[in-house]
Amino acid sequence: MSKLKQKRVSDSKTEQVQIIMSGDTNGYGRLFGGRLVEWIDIVAAVVARRHSGREVVTVSIDNLNFKAPAYVNDTVVLIGRVTYVGSTSIEVRVDTFAENISGQRNIINKAYVVMVALDGNQNPVPVPPLILENEEQREEWESGKKRHELNKQRRSENS
Repeated sequence: MSKLKQKRVSDSKTEQVQIIMSGDTNGYGRLFGGRLVEWIDIVAAVVARRHSGREVVTVSIDNLNFKAPAYVNDTVVLIGRVTYVGSTSIEVRVDTFAENISGQRNIINKAYVVMVALDGNQNPVPVPPLILENEEQREEWESGKKRHELNKQRRSENS
C-alpha cells in the first residue's frame, strides 16, 4: 500500500455562508441550535472529505459552545479546519460567526467534530497525516490529541 501524502490545514479549510431565514429560527427569531448543528456537520464533512479524499461519517461532536444568538436576516459564516488526525479519524474545528452588514464578525459558536474516513465498503481507512505550520496549529493538535485520548477512554468505559 502506498504511503499517504501529508496535507496542510489550508488544503482543506472550508468556509460556508448562510443568511438566516424565518424557517431557520424559533419563535423569538433566533437561529435554532439544531439548524446550526446541521450546518456545522456539513462544513466538517466537507473539510474531512477534502483532507482524506474519502467519504466520511460523523462520529462525535465535542465542545459545542453557543456563545451568542443569531437572528433572522443575519449573515452566518462557518469556517472549518482540521485540527487533529488519528489513524482513520479527522477532528475538525468549526467556528461560526454572525456577520453584520459592514462585515464585522462576532463569534457565536465553536465546535469540534470528529469524522471517520470510509472505503467503498464503509470500513474505516487511514487518513493523511497533517502538516503543522505554526504554533496555533501545534496547540490545536495537542488539544485535539487530548480530546482523542479522552474519547477513546470514554468508549472503553462504556463498552
